[in-house]
Amino acid sequence: MREPADRSRAALAGRVTGRTVAALMSAVVLATSGYGWVELNRVRGITTTDVIETHKPAPGAATTTPPVPGLDGPQDILIVGLDSRADAQGNPLPQAVLDELHAGSDDGELNTDTMILLHIPADGRSAVAISFPRDSYVQIAGGYGKHKLNSAYAYARNDAYSTLSAQGVKGADLEQQAAVAGRKNLIKTIENLTGGAVTINRYAEVNLASFYEISQAIGGVPVCLNAPVKEFRSGIDLPAGQQVITGGQALAFVRQRYDLPRGDLDRIVRQQAFLAGMVQKVLSADTLTSPSKLNALIDAIKKSVVISSGWDLLTFMQQLQGIAGGSVRFQTIPTGQNVTSDEGQSVTLVDPDSVHDFVAGLTGGKVGATTPTGTTTPGNGRITVDMRDGSGAGNLGASVLDELVGDGFVRGEDLSIATQPASAVHYGPGASDDADKVAAALGGKVVTEPDSAVPAGHVRVYLGKDYNGPGAQGFAMTPKYVIPSTAVTTPTSPSITAGGVPCVN
Repeated sequence: MREPADRSRAALAGRVTGRTVAALMSAVVLATSGYGWVELNRVRGITTTDVIETHKPAPGAATTTPPVPGLDGPQDILIVGLDSRADAQGNPLPQAVLDELHAGSDDGELNTDTMILLHIPADGRSAVAISFPRDSYVQIAGGYGKHKLNSAYAYARNDAYSTLSAQGVKGADLEQQAAVAGRKNLIKTIENLTGGAVTINRYAEVNLASFYEISQAIGGVPVCLNAPVKEFRSGIDLPAGQQVITGGQALAFVRQRYDLPRGDLDRIVRQQAFLAGMVQKVLSADTLTSPSKLNALIDAIKKSVVISSGWDLLTFMQQLQGIAGGSVRFQTIPTGQNVTSDEGQSVTLVDPDSVHDFVAGLTGGKVGATTPTGTTTPGNGRITVDMRDGSGAGNLGASVLDELVGDGFVRGEDLSIATQPASAVHYGPGASDDADKVAAALGGKVVTEPDSAVPAGHVRVYLGKDYNGPGAQGFAMTPKYVIPSTAVTTPTSPSITAGGVPCVN
């Protein structure tokens, strides 16, 4: 299998992330309730993809897709942004467009750097858009192990590409079938991450063409910055205050990651603010009463957006007519600390149980529900921790084990070993998630390593001289996971809805 490309800091300088363009599809999905029927009928020419799996029925029942009962059921839509430099039909973007968007190398273009779950309840009068950070360290569906969430598409797509190519499939058929495999794997990975809190029944995918065409079609997006910004990697150069941005600067606004106080989290806030401004612009009389703007917007969607097969957009628009701009909330899943993975990548820890409860709370599911069969997120009470204290610091092992027991883990052996320089958490076959839970409880800075000698149901902690986490003298515990009431956690960033345009960093 071809390893999905991961981006170095240098490669990021000339590349545009797909997270920016997902905001465009989100806005289109949320704001099209004002379209006239004539214009809506033209949307039927949009490119589709068969990615929503049928679910196995009970014995004797008919095969069904996830519940999508037209106008009287909830919608769970996965909106994905790809770094692709091609349009929805596979045609390369013009070089002039790539130059304006600062889109350099196409290395990593298969990474899905934007993933937004849009939940619309059955009454269609409100919606919540939940962002999933790209670096979230999760179990990838399909047996690919634990990696960044944004690689789920690439792993399955690359495997399918190799298999299909060996079978003689070529050209557009090869690309399309491989893409379907990637999309399905990403959908399954996110469903697993939410612990079954949602079943995705709609899919929308956008790329760089979406950003360029749609932002131009509506005449720019209103945004507001707390301070002037200029950063060479993204190409952003904007003053402070309220303004309307389009083209390359609009992309840079949601692309910038460096020189921001919270890095990728601030970029998500930027993306959500941009989305709110776009919804406001599309819903404005200036757009809805302009046949030329509506036609340009629909042409842009047809050129650069892919949606799941069987999605009746006319019926969907009808369902959205009750949504007012301020009834769309924007959230981000709870995340933990940034750590270095076994592969040497910078990743963000997430606790699947916390993600499940967070998503369930927003979508009307059951908080604290048992994770479905097939996902690997056992509670701490099922994990026995054995201690191997090589710190050389007296009874540090006992103190650390006490801390872990306080977190709900089961006390195991506590043995002293020869002094060793580095700490690690060892785990047996199939227990990487258990090890991650223990590592997170130890502060998130302890590496995890496979070890066939560790018995089932156990995790073995090796303390080294470097250990300074919970239980160590002078350690000040910080929250492992923060579940924000909104995606905006800084005092200068108000809660974001589609009813206004907030100022952001």
